[in-house]
Amino acid sequence: QVRMVESGGGSVQAGDSLRLSCVASGSIFEIGVMGWYRQAPGKQRELVATVSSGLYINYADSVKGRFTISRDVAKNTVYLQMNSLKPEDTAVYYCNMESRSAYYERDTVYWGKGTLVTVSS
Repeated sequence: QVRMVESGGGSVQAGDSLRLSCVASGSIFEIGVMGWYRQAPGKQRELVATVSSGLYINYADSVKGRFTISRDVAKNTVYLQMNSLKPEDTAVYYCNMESRSAYYERDTVYWGKGTLVTVSS
């Protein structure tokens, strides 16, 4: 069984920073893409940032220049450094990854349960 557990959410003021972490554990042979998504109240879940196993990084336009995604391969962990936070960044943030439990298995997508980030003006 594979688990992803996020941490680091909270309530902050506009302009503040937060750092989210997400640790994957369980039957993991190899991890491909890791990423962060968010879902604001009344809206669909949207991509925030992803980082591939080759460290190719992709950001949503709304967070470029403010957020930084990184990963620690040895620790099966992905981070999201969020600077210059805005009220519109308020959402539940979910981590995500594609991984396989053995070399012959196909990739499976896993999600964490989410961590709430609230930014007040």
